[in-house]
Amino acid sequence: MRKPESNPAMPDNITTPFSRRAMLRRSAVGFGSLALASLLADESLTRAAGDNPLAPKLPPAAAKAKRIIFLMMSGGPSQVDTFDPKPLLTRDDGKPLPFAKPRVQFNSTSNLLKSPWKFRQHGESGLWFSELFPQLAERADDLCMVHSVHGTNPAHGGAMMKLHTGSDSFIRPSIGSWVSYGLGTENSNLPAFVTICPTLAFGGINNWSSSFLPAAHNGTALGDASVPSIQARVKFIRNSKLPREIQRLQLDRLNAMNRRHLAQAGADASLEARINSFELAFRMQSEIPKVEDLSGESATTRKLYGMDDPVTANFGRMCLLARRFAESGVRFIQVTHNDDKVQWDQHANLKRDHEKNAHEVDLPIAGLLTDLKQRGLLDDTLVWWGSEFGRTPTAETKDGRDHNPEGFTMWLSGGGTKGGFRYGSTDDYGYYAAEDKVHIHDLHATLLHALGLNHERLTYRYAGRDFRLTDVEGNVVHELFTALR
Repeated sequence: MRKPESNPAMPDNITTPFSRRAMLRRSAVGFGSLALASLLADESLTRAAGDNPLAPKLPPAAAKAKRIIFLMMSGGPSQVDTFDPKPLLTRDDGKPLPFAKPRVQFNSTSNLLKSPWKFRQHGESGLWFSELFPQLAERADDLCMVHSVHGTNPAHGGAMMKLHTGSDSFIRPSIGSWVSYGLGTENSNLPAFVTICPTLAFGGINNWSSSFLPAAHNGTALGDASVPSIQARVKFIRNSKLPREIQRLQLDRLNAMNRRHLAQAGADASLEARINSFELAFRMQSEIPKVEDLSGESATTRKLYGMDDPVTANFGRMCLLARRFAESGVRFIQVTHNDDKVQWDQHANLKRDHEKNAHEVDLPIAGLLTDLKQRGLLDDTLVWWGSEFGRTPTAETKDGRDHNPEGFTMWLSGGGTKGGFRYGSTDDYGYYAAEDKVHIHDLHATLLHALGLNHERLTYRYAGRDFRLTDVEGNVVHELFTALR
């Protein structure tokens, strides 16, 4: 059980000289403690682990998954064009929706619009896939489809924040930060939470922020959506001018000055994050270049991820990096598909742009699942595919769909979930979640449960009360797992 904690206090007297060891230990709010083990003698390792906010922690309950890879499809893929076929939508194309639309909508829509793609069943399980995902369809028996996800916000910004933090109206810690806080990292030279090419829109850095959690749990970004993944790097990871020993001395002096300023100025999240980023970069110099270097991957593996095709190479590289971070001990890895121009936000040109997007991600995602399974990593890695909302079965413009948080599809794979399983449903036209509804809070509770974390007990005391990812809601969907726990 994780007990509520308060923010670490600053030293009472910052002008009193103290050793580097003491300074680093008393700076445990940031990534300074990550450097402790390598700087001190071996006999201090046990004590250092106690001071390190990212030290690996055993989950309080049985866990099937050790880590999560989140495949974020920014913009809102259409559930009725991908994984949730609706025969009545095809039959009644062009007719009015036979029931009321939501009271709050993002834009106005007109009549029903059938899917331009055909669906068929795949695998022994018979899960449905449209023509958009032929490669992923071959992995049907590894997927756990959840067709009844729903949220509350029809705008990208609010829905994206809700998906990542559990709140669409306040700045709260990201789910990746909560996972980092609850479990730490399995590799002391890497953060617990990495996000690859995230979008800077719709909440931006708040979607991978630790907010009021200690800054050590902030997400570490590799590039952003405007940068090709081949150029996505952690900035300033190498220093070709100074040896490591001199860098360490400089960093110690800089930290002492920054801590002095922090104590004088009071709480300053930006300064804390800057201190932490310096320490993180120092520790990562030896490790992250190895993870980012794909030169040792075989031609067969690179082809598996689609890196031999310019259409799939960009997202394929991101998926391959996700696998490498997962096997290196990172707890939460997010991969965002968003080319900063054409997202999955097809208010118009649905057929053209959904086909473009699906072509870019279909093979890489199938390759990731295949690779994880071949390496034995899928058993304890939970792969999560989704977006901030789905789309309406009614038409906006001639060939587009509006935002729809009322009912949409996400899927999971690995991490103890049932393969080839279908859970929940939307109505006959795919507008509202209808059967076995799964709210975003329920989804978050379920993801934490897979990691052995109780969403009601994973709390942090801030501003006089205990906060959690699911606020005061959320129920674990036990039916998604191979065995009830």
